[in-house]
Amino acid sequence: MPEYLPTAPYKGTRDFLPAEMSVRTQVFGHLYDVLERRGFLRYDGPILESAEIYERKSGQELADKQLYTLTDKGGRRLALRPEMTPSVARMIAGSAKSLSFPVRWYSHPNCHRYEAPQRGRVREHWQINADIFGSDSANCEIEIFELVHDMMAALGATPDMFVLRVNDRNLLTSALTDVAGVSEDHLAQVFALVDRWEKYPREKLAESAGEIGLSDKQFEKLAETLGMGEALLDELPAEVREQSNLVKVLDSGAKDLVKYEPMIVRGLAYYTSTVFEVFDTSPENRRALFGGGRYSDLASMFTPQQIPGIGFGMGDVTLIDFLDTHGLTPAPRSEVDVMVIPVTEDLSDAARSVAASLRGAGLRTSTPIEHRKLGKELTRADKAGAVAVVIVGQEDWAAGNVTVRSLATREQNSVAIADAPAAVQTLLS
Repeated sequence: MPEYLPTAPYKGTRDFLPAEMSVRTQVFGHLYDVLERRGFLRYDGPILESAEIYERKSGQELADKQLYTLTDKGGRRLALRPEMTPSVARMIAGSAKSLSFPVRWYSHPNCHRYEAPQRGRVREHWQINADIFGSDSANCEIEIFELVHDMMAALGATPDMFVLRVNDRNLLTSALTDVAGVSEDHLAQVFALVDRWEKYPREKLAESAGEIGLSDKQFEKLAETLGMGEALLDELPAEVREQSNLVKVLDSGAKDLVKYEPMIVRGLAYYTSTVFEVFDTSPENRRALFGGGRYSDLASMFTPQQIPGIGFGMGDVTLIDFLDTHGLTPAPRSEVDVMVIPVTEDLSDAARSVAASLRGAGLRTSTPIEHRKLGKELTRADKAGAVAVVIVGQEDWAAGNVTVRSLATREQNSVAIADAPAAVQTLLS
């Protein structure tokens, strides 16, 4: 007996059969449309990058635990990209002289991370990345926040289904040192603790705070500080608030797009000020869907030119979970709109010519690959989701006609060959 290879994909990756691919195509098509109507230009890049760009800028957890690495035949250390931002920073730096800043770019790469597969996390995912490069203006933040709302609305989401929670790492640094009394020596560890704040019970957080070196009193003050919400801003030094783009957003007409949340940190090391995450408000799926932030020096790995940026990555796994939770997932499209069926095999050329005219009118059309009886082809058309069939019979064809049949009502009419596209369009509408 032959030993067959397994048909399942590698753990943490997914196959997308036509029905699933149809759903994805519809979902991401809506998002592309929103991005391009806002002037974002699409780009792409290689799936293999130097491992160094992630080890230097993406943070220790990603670089040490999640990176897929390899050494090529030339001895170069490479990685399957775990995210797109370092790659686009490289591309921006390399083409900076030819660009007219600020620029708006987007992509839809597949990314790889070695993670324990679970709900919301897999080892290969696709994500839409949208970034604005070359401006420090708070208008960049506003544009990105508006974009998030437009993209969610394009998928049918209403504002009550999600919340865009925002923070500024510089504001958080001031809150920790000036309000909570955390020493600068403990800042990096406390940042990591804050990033886990909503994921662990209070007892576990207190235990972790003690391991860092915070006293019980300091932990209580930290908890009080993080729970203050927008009132915390009034406790911060004026010069810190004045330098924050987020504060400018909160003082603008865009304030209602976001909710200030002191405990939003984001784990990636390259974020320098504004950070944000989009959360599902459903009790059935209360989790972060995607997020992003501002980075002032990511391109410094590649160029001395200062090129600030802000953006986000919207992953497909949590996005589809969100749509499923709220009943917003589109149904797969049918295989075709119409099938053209020759009654006899010698009418196959005639059927193909009719099919060509239907496709020319924008109709998704197929013809039989192998000739079978009319009844079997009608059943096949029904299973394919066709709305209509066009039957090419000997007498009709000789008279310059074809039969257009509705699969919903079973009614059929003989029409001139040239009128077949319009007759099928009527049934579709």
